[in-house]
Amino acid sequence: MFKDKKIVFSGVQPTGVLTLGNYLGALRNFSAFSDEYHCYYCVVDEHAITVRQDPGELRRRTYDMIALYIACGLDPERNTLFVQSHVPAHAELSWILNCFTMFGELSRMTQFKDKSKKNADNVNAGLFTYPVLMASDILLYQTDLVPVGSDQKQHLELSRVIAERFNHVFSDTFTVPEPYIPKTGAKIMSLADPTKKMSKSDENENAVVRILDPRDVIIKKFKRAVTDSGSEIKRAPGKDGVGNLMTVYSVFTGKSDREIEKEFEGKGYGDFKAAVGEVCADALAPVQAEFARLSADKKYLEEVMKKGAEEAGYNARRTLAKVRRKVGFIDLPRD
Repeated sequence: MFKDKKIVFSGVQPTGVLTLGNYLGALRNFSAFSDEYHCYYCVVDEHAITVRQDPGELRRRTYDMIALYIACGLDPERNTLFVQSHVPAHAELSWILNCFTMFGELSRMTQFKDKSKKNADNVNAGLFTYPVLMASDILLYQTDLVPVGSDQKQHLELSRVIAERFNHVFSDTFTVPEPYIPKTGAKIMSLADPTKKMSKSDENENAVVRILDPRDVIIKKFKRAVTDSGSEIKRAPGKDGVGNLMTVYSVFTGKSDREIEKEFEGKGYGDFKAAVGEVCADALAPVQAEFARLSADKKYLEEVMKKGAEEAGYNARRTLAKVRRKVGFIDLPRD
């Protein structure tokens, strides 16, 4: 186990193209973690099937997610990039931990309630128990830190509860993970409703800038972004739209609010929104080019997946062996 460094774990479902919010709030900063941490970045395809997926599309998006991780700066030589279903220990540990998770705890998960409403014709057991699979993802690697957004804090807290419960019953087995909020991360809001976080599942395409959106689409979306009454480019209470655009512009240019206000003094929202679109499109162009190059090399992506699965699997099996022994399972001798 890589306990000479602290462990970071993060997983993304291959169910939609990542957004500008994912890039600025997380991925762009993750590459710097490998200096200090050993990082596991997982494509959580088993989580994805809690709602119906087209099999071919799921496979394509899984390849895409590995390519996007690398295109965003995650070096597979310095990070463990892998696909969840390539490491069977995730599913096995999930069953064991289901038996240490209370029905009432899962019933209180707000995401289960939200997703049940959206998928009323497919409220399956996996949708109910997937927070336990998420706990297994994290606990398998003796994870110290988990980068989380506000929508996942409840699930991470459940992971902590499960770890502490198992440790109490069987003695120390799992590292109890802590939430990690990247200091340099930026919270990017919807372009259509700047009081809500930008989400890759938003049905309004004008609300979301996706990492792989073409240049003209990115600029057009920013030009359509909701702003506020008045025309002054200034961060202030009640000016959520302008404040959100200032955050995007600041992250890409390194300019402070005061510098942005001075740059656009006397100019209107139209000029400002066009400028934000331009700097965003310019910054994402190299990522898109690298993604296109990687996507054309399926053999390389499979090599990355295989290497990642071997690295992740080795450490996952060590944790799982300890768990199996403690709960009383028999491991047969190897030939």
